[in-house]
Amino acid sequence: MEKNVSKKEPKYVAFSTQKGGAGKTTLTVLVASYLHYVKGYNVAVIDCDYPQHSIFEMRERDFAMVEKDEYYKGMLFEQFTRLGEKKAYPIIESNTKDALNDAEKLIRDGDYDFIFFDLPGTFDNPHLVLTVASMDYIISPIAADRLVLESTLNYLISVRDNIISTGKSNIKGVYLLWNLVDGREKSDLYEVYEAVIKELDFPVLKTFIPDSKRFRRELSVSHKALFRSTLFPADKSLVKGSNLNALADELLHLLK
Repeated sequence: MEKNVSKKEPKYVAFSTQKGGAGKTTLTVLVASYLHYVKGYNVAVIDCDYPQHSIFEMRERDFAMVEKDEYYKGMLFEQFTRLGEKKAYPIIESNTKDALNDAEKLIRDGDYDFIFFDLPGTFDNPHLVLTVASMDYIISPIAADRLVLESTLNYLISVRDNIISTGKSNIKGVYLLWNLVDGREKSDLYEVYEAVIKELDFPVLKTFIPDSKRFRRELSVSHKALFRSTLFPADKSLVKGSNLNALADELLHLLK
């Protein structure tokens, strides 16, 4: 489980949960792109969420759109120049068996501050258990929904009791993140859920991510301000009120 020695020792991070639709893939892309293109860190993504490989497919869609659209070509060239010829971060199509080896290859070939892993949600094979155990930090998005919360808490209990407790993992921290927060909901509901979380002794990030249609905005022929992309960061006009910048800053504080 030891990582190869390199010029840098990147942190392995996973937005991980076993409940589909909780937002782990979207959060991975948003945070990876923000850290890489805005904050100046070197990032890579290992997409081992077989069979959908949503992040890898998003990168292919992004490249296809740029290739046929002069507006996005110009945008990419401007960004490339402004960032000192910094390239897009690599996204590796992988699986739980090969994920750690793929990460080691990346480390041998370049310097990375963070490597994000998009993982499947169920512990259905020993390769996934080993990959989870190799993470430095796990961030689990939760929503004010009983099924989502119970599923995620059961997942983290399993991680804590079956992986962290063995003393043989690299995991330095496990955090919950309120995602898809509906501003119309009163805080009473969240207080009830947080009381349960507190009993289980899982820390919750201070930043929450609101529920917003802006998170769906990808590259399009309309050239509207984009939010979710593997080639560009979220547009500044959409970052305001999204808490993405606050989340990135809080994560940097924890991870560093």
